[in-house]
Amino acid sequence: MKLVLGSGSPRRRELLATIGVVADAVRPPEIDETPMKSELPRPYCVRMAREKVAAVEAAEGDIVLCADTTVALGRRIMGKPENAGEAAEFLMAMSGRRHKVITAVAVKRGSQIWERDVVTTVKMKHLSNEELNGYLATDDWRGKAGGYGIQGPAGALIPWIQGSFTAVVGLPLAETSGLLQAAGYPLWQAS
Repeated sequence: MKLVLGSGSPRRRELLATIGVVADAVRPPEIDETPMKSELPRPYCVRMAREKVAAVEAAEGDIVLCADTTVALGRRIMGKPENAGEAAEFLMAMSGRRHKVITAVAVKRGSQIWERDVVTTVKMKHLSNEELNGYLATDDWRGKAGGYGIQGPAGALIPWIQGSFTAVVGLPLAETSGLLQAAGYPLWQAS
């Protein structure tokens, strides 16, 4: 049995390593991540994780792990910004407000799929122009849903969360470990 991680995210690999899990292979799937018309953030995120896990090729006995993290401001999905201008727009929209970070996880072994999604509420402080421009200059916003990563410099912009910190980073460890164990992965066992 091998564990295939269907994600190119270094943050997800780092989080898995904290619980002693190292993927035998990393195969990020190529799927269309465009939200459907009027699709709400949570169902969108769950659909993305499900489509990712279905798209990863693996042997019958292998375990495939995929996840998707979506930042939502109300009903609006805040994807990965295309450029610094869009990142600034996202950050200013969230400035001084609460938003939701949804991370959906899907684990597949053979034809069986186990799924969980975790919703965390995050509050971003009121951003001054200096804070906004200083953060944008770090380039930390690149490739991150909502234009920020809580585990980096943007952590200074987030005074409060309610929920799972690891889910905001990109992989809720408590739920993921439960899914891996359900699929038969030997978590917490000496090798």
